[in-house]
Formats: sequence, structure tokens, C-alpha cells
Amino acid sequence: MDPSEIREKIGRFRILVIGRANAGKTTILQRVCNTWDSPEIYNSAGEKIDPAVLEASRERGEHNIENEMVFQSNPGFVFHDSRGFEAGGESEFNMVKAFITCRSKETKIKNQLHVIWYCIPMDEASRSFTASENKFFSECDTGSIPVIILFTKFDALYDVAFKQLKKNGTPRQDATTLAPQHAEESFANGPQLRFLNDLPRPPKCHVCLSDMNKDGADCRSLIERTARILDNEVLEQLFVSTQQTNLELCMEYAIKKTLSKHIDYAEDITYQRHRRMIGRLGAWFPHILVS
Repeated sequence: MDPSEIREKIGRFRILVIGRANAGKTTILQRVCNTWDSPEIYNSAGEKIDPAVLEASRERGEHNIENEMVFQSNPGFVFHDSRGFEAGGESEFNMVKAFITCRSKETKIKNQLHVIWYCIPMDEASRSFTASENKFFSECDTGSIPVIILFTKFDALYDVAFKQLKKNGTPRQDATTLAPQHAEESFANGPQLRFLNDLPRPPKCHVCLSDMNKDGADCRSLIERTARILDNEVLEQLFVSTQQTNLELCMEYAIKKTLSKHIDYAEDITYQRHRRMIGRLGAWFPHILVS
């Protein structure tokens, strides 16, 4: 099937987002969907929930992981939100675990959970894994659902790197320029990544996200990493053709998955076959009209 047939059959790409309060989850989803608008929330029956009702539920400490978050700028993505286990303790963890297990048993791909983004903010004092993360990656079996750790608010480490560079005698202007690279190099050799390697159920990969709250924020690394860890070709095609923030990725997959199959007989291709090939290539770019 080409991407357009996959989207028609499956519909939407489903992502569970886990993270502590103020981890920057909503901001990242806005960047992925290329909008600053708030998402619309639907219940499991597909009925839109009034924002006032949601706010009242939050004030009572209630949360339903089955609710679906959808951004009108890209309704091809559906997100489920977990508050992070520190919010509800053992009950929140059990709810997330049950949700993942239930979605794993779904027979229809469109109802399954396709990937998990686990957000850990780097602007907190400890900047380390808590007991919540340790518990999740030790006890929660996600089966075939891949997990990516998102180190959010990574730009907070730039200030730490800047101060260290200044302390070592680096001129202020040079320290400002070098801080991002210094932060990335220090992080690569730091305790967080060493901790990942020792987890009983480690994530597939990680990505560092900085300045997501700014216009023009770059989330390409998250899109690319997510695409590459999907070992199901159908989901891979669905994800790549659904995202709209990385045109280069669409081009890469269109060439690799579609055009490469037609190269050998390109000179002998008929007009009708040529139009079909254009249509199949265009299916990787559903947000761009191919006439």
C-alpha cells in the first residue's frame, strides 16, 4: 500500500505522551503540529469535551488517559496524555500500564498505540531520573511499542555550560557561542545516558529538545528519530506522511520507498504509469497538492 491508502485504512498515528508537570509536553506537541493553538479534547467515544468540563476535572485532580488530544492544524496525529506518576503515585502508574497493555492487545492497527514519548525536563535542579522513571523502565512492558525519551527544555543546560566556560576563563562572547556545544558534549558523557544503558527495559533512543517555546523551533530530530525506530513499514509510512514539519524526511522516504522501485525502467515508462508514479510519490506529501 502507498501512504494514501494507509492513511485511509488506519486513519491517524497514535502517540502516548508521558511526563511530569511542566515538562513542556503541550509545547512540543504544538511544534510537531506546527501551531500555537490549544488542542481539542475528545473522549473515547469521539465526542468533543467542553474545556470548562476539563478544567473542572483537573481542579478535582481527575484525569482520563483515554481522552484524545487533536490539533486542527494536523488531525492526523492523536495524542494521549499521562500526567507523570508523581501526580497520582501508584494509581497513575497502574493506569498507564493498563492503558499500554490494553492498546497492545487491540486487533485493529488504528486503535493500537504506535509510539510512546517519555518527557524528562532538564530545567529542574536534579536533572536526573526520578523513582518514577526508574519504575516505568523497570516494570512497564511496552511490548512492541517503541519508547523514546525526550529530554525537554535542554536549553537550560546552556546556562550551566556558559557559567562553567566563564569559570574556566573563556571570554563572555565566546562562552555564549560555545555553550550549546559544550552542554551537548557534557550531556553525552553524563550520568543520564549512562543510566539509560543500565535500565531493565531501556528506550529505543533519546532526543534533546531545546527552545521549543520559540517561533521557528526545530523538532526535526524528534520526527526523524521517531520515523527511524518504527519497525513496522505501514506505521513508518503513516508517520512520515502525516508529519508536516520535515519536508526533507518526506522526500527521503518518497525516494527510498517509491522512486527507487521505478528507476530501472524509467526510460520506458508510459504516460499513465508516469502519472501513477507521481501520485504515489505525492502520497508522501498529503499536505501539498499534487495535481
